[in-house]
Amino acid sequence: MLTSCNAKSLEKVCVDLIRGAKENNLKVKELVYMPTKTLRITTRKTPCGEGSKTWDCFPMRIHKLLIDIHIPSEIVKQITSISIEPGMEF
Repeated sequence: MLTSCNAKSLEKVCVDLIRGAKENNLKVKELVYMPTKTLRITTRKTPCGEGSKTWDCFPMRIHKLLIDIHIPSEIVKQITSISIEPGMEF
């Protein structure tokens, strides 16, 4: 399962993993998009607490992708040696 806050970087890593698997003649069984988790932090705009009560909301979306590839353990290091952007987790 791959997780990231950036959907474009998640797609890029996914395409690179699938390309690496196909170069080694491996079967990529399925690609499953998991539901996007949205975290929201609501906070007051004024730091002192006085004045009008205005609120600000900061959303953060976590995208998840599941790739099912059947591979031997010695090929795993070859496929996962692609460049991964910061914020991406396996």
